[in-house]
Amino acid sequence: MGKARYEPYNEYKEYPQSEMFARSEALYAEMKRRRTVRHFSDRAVPKEVLENCLRVAGLAPSGANHQPWYFVVVTDQELKKRLRTATEEVEEAFYASGRTRKWVEALEHLGTTKEKPFMEEASTLIVIFSKSYTPLPDGTKQEHYYTLQSVGIATGMLITAIHNAGLVSLTYTPPKMIFLNQLLERPLYERPYMVLAVGYPCDSVTVPTLTKKPLSEIADFR
Repeated sequence: MGKARYEPYNEYKEYPQSEMFARSEALYAEMKRRRTVRHFSDRAVPKEVLENCLRVAGLAPSGANHQPWYFVVVTDQELKKRLRTATEEVEEAFYASGRTRKWVEALEHLGTTKEKPFMEEASTLIVIFSKSYTPLPDGTKQEHYYTLQSVGIATGMLITAIHNAGLVSLTYTPPKMIFLNQLLERPLYERPYMVLAVGYPCDSVTVPTLTKKPLSEIADFR
């Protein structure tokens, strides 16, 4: 691999401290409005909006700049129905297992069940895959580094971009996800990381009353 080329970072823009504070405060206020939503309208999301949100995710930093992620956008109603059926099959086994009782109880107050109607109701599903390696034309493999960390950052940026566009989302990780490779025809060196349901909220949507930990409980300055 050749040595990286460097170029001037002309896009950097410094702000006066008063503007820095105002911008950080405005973003905090905006992100406080973001909520996870479980009930979606069937209104279609413009493809161009989804493309821009994915472009934002693709800007995420990654180990060695390998960008070890892949996003499958599902809007086909029949495919979403098949995904829901497969999802509820693995959830049925998950809920029936005594080993997962504490986890099920932890989610009970939020109304989470083994039924996953959002898999079919949301106008868009974005299935996120992490790539452990990429096969090269010469038959060798390009190993990736810090894959889960990199994909986690990209996912966070995607969720932020979706909210910024005026949409809502729901993060979902089925207990077993290999069926996603099968139904979406993705190679096994890509591992399903998360399903992100995306769209508009339904008219009657409600969200649980939640509180977030204060800054003093999640950070300190030394």
